[in-house]
Amino acid sequence: MDTIYSWLQHSYWASKRSKNKIKKSIENSVCYGVYDGDKQIGFARVITDWTVMYWLCDVIIDEKYRGQGIGKKLIEEVIHDDDFKDLFGYLGTKDAHTFYEAFGFVQEQEKVMIRTPDYLRNE
Repeated sequence: MDTIYSWLQHSYWASKRSKNKIKKSIENSVCYGVYDGDKQIGFARVITDWTVMYWLCDVIIDEKYRGQGIGKKLIEEVIHDDDFKDLFGYLGTKDAHTFYEAFGFVQEQEKVMIRTPDYLRNE
């Protein structure tokens, strides 16, 4: 938990989440971890209704392990998981469009809407 919290605190998308919010989000999601021995080096979580769609989020690989194909393997595991392979997959990214396009994700900005939480709108 501390490792994931530290990574997310340094991300552009989750740096304002409290430790409690991160803990609760993990408890209410399907989570994937990547390990080098006992050391966690990657993480992703999925939110789903198990029938129509899933939302892939908080995908992160330890900086020391990036560029080795670990993130690719992690995403392959998620999208080919029997629970998710026949569902619509969604995600949000600011800078990794090309990476996710390799797995069949396409940009659909015209269709997606977002409501920002109150605590972030007033900044």
